[in-house]
Amino acid sequence: MGLELYSKIEEYLEFGDEVKELHSAFLSIIFEKQLNDIIDIGCGQGAFMMHLLANKVEAYGVDLSIEQVKVCQNFGLRADAMDIKDVEDKFSCATAIFDVINYVPDSGLDEFFQSTSNVLNDSGYFLFDVNTLFGFEEIAQGSLNIDADDKFIAIDAIYENEELKTDITLFSKNKNHLYSKEQDTVTQYFHDTKTLKNKLRTAGFAVQKVINFNLHTDEEADKLIFICRKN
Repeated sequence: MGLELYSKIEEYLEFGDEVKELHSAFLSIIFEKQLNDIIDIGCGQGAFMMHLLANKVEAYGVDLSIEQVKVCQNFGLRADAMDIKDVEDKFSCATAIFDVINYVPDSGLDEFFQSTSNVLNDSGYFLFDVNTLFGFEEIAQGSLNIDADDKFIAIDAIYENEELKTDITLFSKNKNHLYSKEQDTVTQYFHDTKTLKNKLRTAGFAVQKVINFNLHTDEEADKLIFICRKN
């Protein structure tokens, strides 16, 4: 679903400040709850795990992108390219940060939440964020072109029918000064709060709190942070 191509352009998107802000919010919850071993679902290149380890919190990451996990492993982080349903260890907390839940279609949420519950200890926590409708319609939609020294990136995102489809085109210059072209599409899905709460309850979670979070704008919350605990 385009994750491998996305991993090649992520560093050019300049989301560094937003990522740090969101990570800070999750770290605050983890410190408040005194959680000490985390599985980071959709760990990407391991930025959040590095924050955890810097604060002496044990961290393990899983991601569907082989290339992203390779970056983690090159940093010396403990991470595997695998689905959460295949993890056998137990943790005190699971995190899914920066749109991870939005990459899961509605038809896959039940299995995802149940698989997350399965890797948690009794009374373990599950922390995640999702995009609001405002976030999809007003923030995520649009076009972006990035002209770097050896790359040209074109991004076109359209939200309709509760799906955000982002078309990515990457032109990369090789040593002969010729360009190769790669294209793919990343799809994200809007999930309303009521549906999420119902599916979480079915998977054995109690939703303790839902936090409105303004990540990209002060106008209106573009994200929600869910704090859930396994029953």
